[in-house]
Amino acid sequence: MSASVPEFSRPEFSRIVRLARLGVDPFRQEIAASEAERAALARRFDLLSLDRLTAAVELVRQGPEIILLRAAFEARFVQSCVVTLDPVEGAVSESFALRYGPPEAEPVETGTADDDIAFEPLAAEFIDIGEAVAQEFSLALPAFPRSAEASIETEPPADDSPFAALSPLADRREP
Repeated sequence: MSASVPEFSRPEFSRIVRLARLGVDPFRQEIAASEAERAALARRFDLLSLDRLTAAVELVRQGPEIILLRAAFEARFVQSCVVTLDPVEGAVSESFALRYGPPEAEPVETGTADDDIAFEPLAAEFIDIGEAVAQEFSLALPAFPRSAEASIETEPPADDSPFAALSPLADRREP
């Protein structure tokens, strides 16, 4: 019997750039998620829909081993309201930067603006700029989307006791 080797599965929005392709001049590429990619990303990030995801990406060599990725992306999406579960439309437009290199090249904090750029260890001879955009998009999503009409009705506590908010629960009796 031969053991089966699991197939490499690419992320939903994969755009591979081989490091050998990068020269001294910046490498720039505009990318946009297809309808199928947007549907898969919507499932991954628990969205009702992802109507648009586009990005302008630039890769710049910073020496023989370090590569700086700068990107700006825009997205339109629909999430579920955390209170009513009604659809909540949203849009984001963000920029980010990541620095890639071998694990041993991770920079030491110096107190400069470059410290704000996250370091990603390179594990292969390519960078997946689509996955980088998808991950940054997920970080930009509202954590608790709420429709304008959603409200949670609560009565203010009658006294200032820290347990005053729990008193309605104590008054509740089960039959």
